[in-house]
Amino acid sequence: MPATSAEASILVVDDEPSVARVIAAMASGLGYHVEIEETVERAIARIEEAPFDAVLADLYIGSGSGIDIVKRMQALKPDLPIVVITGQAAVSTALEAIREGAYDYLPKPCTREQIGNVLRGAVERKRLTDEVPHLEQAARGHRLEEVVGTSPRMLEVFKTVARVAATRSTVLITGESGTGKEQVARALHFNSPRARARFVPFNVMAIPELLLESELFGHLKGAFTGAYASRRGLLLEADGGTLFMDEVGDLPLALQAKLLRVLQERRFRPVGGDTEVEVDLRLVLATHRNLEEMVRQGRFREDLYYRLNVIAVHLPPLRERVEDIEALAEHFLRKLAGEIGLPPQRFSPEALDLLKSWSWPGNVRELENVVERAVALTHHPIITPDCLPSQLRAGPAEPACAPGPFATVNEVVWGHVQRVLQQLGGNQTRAARVLGISRRTLHRWLKDGSTHIGA
Repeated sequence: MPATSAEASILVVDDEPSVARVIAAMASGLGYHVEIEETVERAIARIEEAPFDAVLADLYIGSGSGIDIVKRMQALKPDLPIVVITGQAAVSTALEAIREGAYDYLPKPCTREQIGNVLRGAVERKRLTDEVPHLEQAARGHRLEEVVGTSPRMLEVFKTVARVAATRSTVLITGESGTGKEQVARALHFNSPRARARFVPFNVMAIPELLLESELFGHLKGAFTGAYASRRGLLLEADGGTLFMDEVGDLPLALQAKLLRVLQERRFRPVGGDTEVEVDLRLVLATHRNLEEMVRQGRFREDLYYRLNVIAVHLPPLRERVEDIEALAEHFLRKLAGEIGLPPQRFSPEALDLLKSWSWPGNVRELENVVERAVALTHHPIITPDCLPSQLRAGPAEPACAPGPFATVNEVVWGHVQRVLQQLGGNQTRAARVLGISRRTLHRWLKDGSTHIGA
């Protein structure tokens, strides 16, 4: 739980004692413990000694500056939020400080309300960052390797997983395709009392609609044409453990009613059966759809929606957590290089810039595919832009280059798919309509990271 302002420690750095005292008085009045230093050197020495939660530093301090503190802290304490205070005429320099790593800037003179707002955000950011190691450890288990990130929104995901993993509550995970919903579901299972039982993943879109009921609930021998033997079904396979149902928004209305009964009573009737079967499992469900909108349209049962939406975890798209891209790319690089026995590799700064500038319509899954391609293309210790796909090298304004003269049909189609997704902001439903394919086909292509055009 974040500390209160009375427990947070702030350092004010300004070479004008009267200004420093005014700022310190306003911060103290908000309940913060405040110290003052008048030079960059003494401020850095004090920061190295004491665990401050945030720093308020004037942009110009004698012969030094708040930017000097920012640069030094990027090496020593990169998680310490530093707020630069500047006159309105120097806002452009303040923005330079933010590019160097400053948390924010305040205009001079600043009000008590402005100081309060920025300090609340800075202190909360510091506390969330400090919680990363034990939150990741609590949520990680041995099956959360792919969920990487220190952005505030991912920290909230880690916190939720850590808090609810031990419960039996149903969890709804939302987010675009490729954001890592199954990895979060695995974390919930493998950090729960059910970890020794089975984790059963099930994608609604991967099963033809006519077979969904039998696949999920099982059937008795002779229940329908072709049922030559009885089948237990995925609910019973997950008995004692966790059933992860991905793309629950695509479940037909008739099966939504049966799923609701399972959630309410933990019992169901197999296809062709006369008696109900009891089951003890945890249900974790996921979707990239807006279920609330589907309820309004009559395409999703309202009672089921409210039953699912007790504990919700939302995974943001990768384009909204750009600060996690470098860590994710390096994680995949270590993983993939290790799998094929290569020595450690790293990305060049230019390659990292390209990764950060791409919008990633396929999200984390697409990033992993790009890294795998780069590893396959070079055994050199440095991965350069030449190892990345052409659409990334084209930059955000031109999301995909024209295919080369000897490109395969699949490469041409895949490049066009990426261009359409880029232009439509990653909206898969609209992209499928423009491409003239079913959304199920597009989903499969994105999952696999390529198209499947037969010869």
